Amino acid sequence: MATGCTGGPFDPEGAETTSPASARPPDEVLAVKVDNVLPARPQTGLAQADVVYAERVEAGLSRLMALYATRLPEAVGPVRSARETDLRLLRQFNEPVLAYSGSQSRLRPLIESAPLRAESPGNRPEAWYRDDARPAPHNLYLRPRRLVDGPAGREALTAAGFREGPAPAGGEPEERRTVRFPSARFAFTWSAERGGWLVETDGRPTTDGGVQLAPPTVIVQYVTVRTSGFQDRGGNNTPFSETVGTGTADLLRDGKAWKARWQRATEADGTRFTTEAGEPVNTGDGQVWVVLAER
Repeated sequence: MATGCTGGPFDPEGAETTSPASARPPDEVLAVKVDNVLPARPQTGLAQADVVYAERVEAGLSRLMALYATRLPEAVGPVRSARETDLRLLRQFNEPVLAYSGSQSRLRPLIESAPLRAESPGNRPEAWYRDDARPAPHNLYLRPRRLVDGPAGREALTAAGFREGPAPAGGEPEERRTVRFPSARFAFTWSAERGGWLVETDGRPTTDGGVQLAPPTVIVQYVTVRTSGFQDRGGNNTPFSETVGTGTADLLRDGKAWKARWQRATEADGTRFTTEAGEPVNTGDGQVWVVLAER
């Protein structure tokens, strides 16, 4: 991966320049915006993420946000730009670090005022490099240990609503689940051998280091998706996924599916997942994927 890489701060999406952060708290969760279109695959560093969010972006495509709290990979990428959805979603992780390639100018004031530490190539160039074997803008990578001193710890995930433990009672056997965006598709197929759900994106295996990802837990969270006040360079509106409020969800783990509900009263609260009977929903031991699907 390091072949042909460079450490320059240039970013075609427009990375802002701010002064470097000073003291780094030891309990920061690291969130990285990860590209998910075909030229960006296979990605690097997804296997080490504790939580992977899949969200809808312009033209019905998808983008990922990988969260790291218990371990840090050597590299993550390709890294792309932030969206308004990210700011509200990340508030439940206290004051995390958001690593992203840049943003449009109208969104920057919201990022700068959000309770998080925003890091892009313009302010910490030593933490980034380019892989010249890939075309821009799908070739920007992050060295996480140059942004954070170490993992935040599982407590940060538990506070946000991701609590490991036994599965709820009941559940319906399920071998495969497909979630569709207008121009993207995720599929999760249960593998008893791997003890997780084999991930496919747009009909192709989602891999990292040549191994298909198989998170033990997948949550399909049904949210309101509305138009925002932002557009990309092509004039496509940026959708906003509302993650504060209440709604339904599907929990997939152990080769079964459960109907569930989610509740998040304010931006500062974590997301509480429960069964329809009100029983708290635990995740399996390992990575969790959360797909923000339109209700």
